[in-house]
Amino acid sequence: MADDQEAPAEQLFEQLSFDDNRHVASLSGEHDAHLLIVERAFGVRIDPRGNVLNISGPPAQRAQASAVLNRLYQRLASGQPLTVEDVRAAAKFSGGEASSGDTPGPAIKTPKRLVGPRTPAQRAYLEALGRSDLVFGVGPAGTGKTYIAVAHAVGLYLSGAVERIILSRPALEAGERIGFLPGDMKEKVDPYLRPLYDALHEMLHADYIERRIAGGEFEIAPLAFMRGRTLARAAVILDEAQNATVAQTKMFLTRLGEGARMVLTGDPSQSDLPRGEISGLADAVKLLAGVEGVSIARFTAADVVRHPLVGRVIDAYDARDAAERR
Repeated sequence: MADDQEAPAEQLFEQLSFDDNRHVASLSGEHDAHLLIVERAFGVRIDPRGNVLNISGPPAQRAQASAVLNRLYQRLASGQPLTVEDVRAAAKFSGGEASSGDTPGPAIKTPKRLVGPRTPAQRAYLEALGRSDLVFGVGPAGTGKTYIAVAHAVGLYLSGAVERIILSRPALEAGERIGFLPGDMKEKVDPYLRPLYDALHEMLHADYIERRIAGGEFEIAPLAFMRGRTLARAAVILDEAQNATVAQTKMFLTRLGEGARMVLTGDPSQSDLPRGEISGLADAVKLLAGVEGVSIARFTAADVVRHPLVGRVIDAYDARDAAERR
């Protein structure tokens, strides 16, 4: 009878044992925050005991949690850092055909971090960046479109595949009316280009970036500054491209020179253009779909890798917009 009573307990319990206590500490996270994310994602309980994690719960959920934890541990063992966002993404996409945890995909090594895909959509995006000279990254905020594009540009520059990195955004409004702001031109536009600076600083050390900017190898400038130029042997990114008009987008696309790679990122549903004005990003994606050498990577709210609330916020706004269109 005792044996019959013990059998269910064995079925609801699993042990994971790891070799390196330091990696186990990183895997668990501060105050076990990482383990809590996995617990909530799969409806299990995880009890850490030194280098052992005891997982309790239904067999299917327990197996999923175990697989995610093993993959995250292997990430740490390979020398990659582990953040809360990495854990959330690994748990969220663990059931997919090509989750970020079980599919290595392409990765970009930079001096400050190794950038790899966290989601199936990011993996497809990185693959598109690797094969096409012109790529559109289209979808909501928080999906990694700009971050990955900048990492790809840094990787191309460090490998010698390109000689320059050029990052651009439409400044302020689509018409780029910045004259009323105080200060010189740099002071006027820098606040609107700050996200691009921030992305670079995630990959490279500050003094390295400043030297490259001073030498003209890195350029961060408003879209208007691209007019009349040929951008050759450069990795070129237009961020927030939904705020460029059709004419501005055509101007930018036709700057593509020999040996250059170009990426346009943005969310056509978030255009700040005047009502009735067509977004150049939406127009270009529709017009150039299927053109040889062009790839379009699409993201949805399900691909958000920021705080989980971001995806829910996007869904709520999308649902209201859809209801208003009925």
